[in-house]
Amino acid sequence: MSMQGRISRNGGTKMKRALGVQAALEWAFRVEKAQLELPPPKDVSEEGFGFGLEYVLLQRAALGCKVDGGQHKMGSYTHADADVIAATVAGIPGSLGGIRMAISVAEMARAGITPDWMPGAVPRCVPVDIKRNRHGDRAVSVAVGTERVLISGKWRTIEVRACPVTWRPHPEQIAAARRGYEDWWRALDWVRDGLVAGRMLREMEVAAVMPKVRPWGTG
Repeated sequence: MSMQGRISRNGGTKMKRALGVQAALEWAFRVEKAQLELPPPKDVSEEGFGFGLEYVLLQRAALGCKVDGGQHKMGSYTHADADVIAATVAGIPGSLGGIRMAISVAEMARAGITPDWMPGAVPRCVPVDIKRNRHGDRAVSVAVGTERVLISGKWRTIEVRACPVTWRPHPEQIAAARRGYEDWWRALDWVRDGLVAGRMLREMEVAAVMPKVRPWGTG
């Protein structure tokens, strides 16, 4: 883990922790219990919610009056760096999902999980319905028409039946799950860039490492 030094109040060098953005988010929301509680700007609707880096910088100036503490919570105190990370997440722009994405990013970090991109999912053609009895499972068929056939010298009308099938999981379901993962990844990339560009963190730095952009191996 790389470290970067800064001068502490007593004249010594204090080392910054370097964390990837996902680890930093999990520290802020899971360990420090940071909250998305910043009020939205008055001229921004909820649909297009997003603070922008300038608003976060103003909030960081306000956070400067808080005690710049260590790694352990004291009562309800939340580390100032965790508040900065939460404020940056709250600033996710509308083009990347806005407040809905901010809430999603925060809650997944709080739970220590990543979006379910349905690893290993392969569409399979299966019957729409299956009837079970003591002899086993049997695909349910439906009538799709009739045919006249010659049986023992007599013409008879018989029912033509077929077994409806479907794809499970449906390819679009898999594609939607993976689009959701990519949206989350882009939001994390934006948060990382904002934290790096803003230079607002006091005791940590955000490393370049990111989760895999497409862990299902399509490039």
